[in-house]
Amino acid sequence: MDLMKTGRLLQELRKEKGITQEELAEKVGVARRTVSRWETGNNMPDLDILIELSDLYDVDLREILNGERKSEKMNEELKETVLQIADYSNEEKTRLLQRMHWLFIAGLLGFITFLVITALGLEETAPYESIGGFGLGVAFGMVILGVIFTGRYAGKIREAKMRLLAKTRKANR
Repeated sequence: MDLMKTGRLLQELRKEKGITQEELAEKVGVARRTVSRWETGNNMPDLDILIELSDLYDVDLREILNGERKSEKMNEELKETVLQIADYSNEEKTRLLQRMHWLFIAGLLGFITFLVITALGLEETAPYESIGGFGLGVAFGMVILGVIFTGRYAGKIREAKMRLLAKTRKANR
């Protein structure tokens, strides 16, 4: 896949529709800078956004991925398969976020345990010293995992994907 070629096609399609980068960004729920990165070939839209762009520009998804236009329309069966893959991907992300939620709760409980032991002045008494240290370690580990597995716009991206999938499902009915 040639990102530069795909970016040029995305820019061409947007201009043909008479849409600014800001307007497109608002329609698909991303920042204008993100649209610019797509069009310069520095980044590629997520799969569900590619499907939305395909519908918006009325072109075959394969055309966008290849970075050049073709005459045939996208096969509905292929489109459904791609949507199922996007659904599966979103389900996996939801499961990951649920696991992260439970890990954060474990981290919070570990930190509370450490604070209680410290507040009671037991931090230098065995076995409380080890328990408090373990609790603090769990809390610190969960913070690190949280930073690694969550992004700045993770919630907004997930909401945009869910809106797109709901809209696509309604259109297919």
